[in-house]
Amino acid sequence: MERSAQEILSERRAPGPIMVHDDPVLETRGLNIYYGSSRAIHGISITIPRNRITALIGPSGSGKSTVLRAFNRMNDVIPVAWCEGEVLFNGENVYAPEVDPVEVRRRIGMVFQKPNPFPKSIFENVAFGLRINRYKGDIAERVEEALRRAALWDEIKDRLKDSALGLSGGQQQRVCIARALAVEPDIILMDEPASALDPIATGRIEELMQELKENYTIVIVTHNMQQAARVADYTAFMNLGQLIEYGVTQKMFTSPEDERTEAYITGRFG
Repeated sequence: MERSAQEILSERRAPGPIMVHDDPVLETRGLNIYYGSSRAIHGISITIPRNRITALIGPSGSGKSTVLRAFNRMNDVIPVAWCEGEVLFNGENVYAPEVDPVEVRRRIGMVFQKPNPFPKSIFENVAFGLRINRYKGDIAERVEEALRRAALWDEIKDRLKDSALGLSGGQQQRVCIARALAVEPDIILMDEPASALDPIATGRIEELMQELKENYTIVIVTHNMQQAARVADYTAFMNLGQLIEYGVTQKMFTSPEDERTEAYITGRFG
């Protein structure tokens, strides 16, 4: 029988409330996001602490992925999408006119819901970003390091020339994580990274997140309350394009301040 989020949280130590001195790496101020004339995100202000895992939860259509993509300007590829407000990365607005979105995406990497390896070898998948960015160092060394950090090296070190499409779903997702890690980002965004995986592969991805937060900040979107309880230090609950509540995961799941949060995490809607 699957345990509840509250039962999972009873075994975890809370990180404590977010404080100003927690060294925020990402921050939004009055973020509004539009698709054409329709406003999808309504004035969200949120601070993401460094070297922690923050989960964005909420029902389908609540705007979680839209906010996640705003952090590294992925919404720019949607012609009708535009935004107001600020997204600050280490205190600098990533939407300032002089900022290069390609550099933003190098520093703030993304892993998508469905594993999306390229139809190339495992090695070339991980090396892809390095080649695009004209990396001048030892590519083979960086590829190995990224695969080790993604907890995949020992499984595939003798298969680097094989197509990445021949790997299992969980291995493909870790190749995608390694591809993001190879260019040495500061932040890794994960949009439901385990939703297409079996429970064993999901467990490995979750263990990997815990290891990676020693060196990276991770922001995930998840529909799975138990997953948020297992991995997230902080959780933000969104609904209808609004940020309803944000704080320490343990407190959010055991004594939320907003009745809408309680209704969602107890399954009364969503």
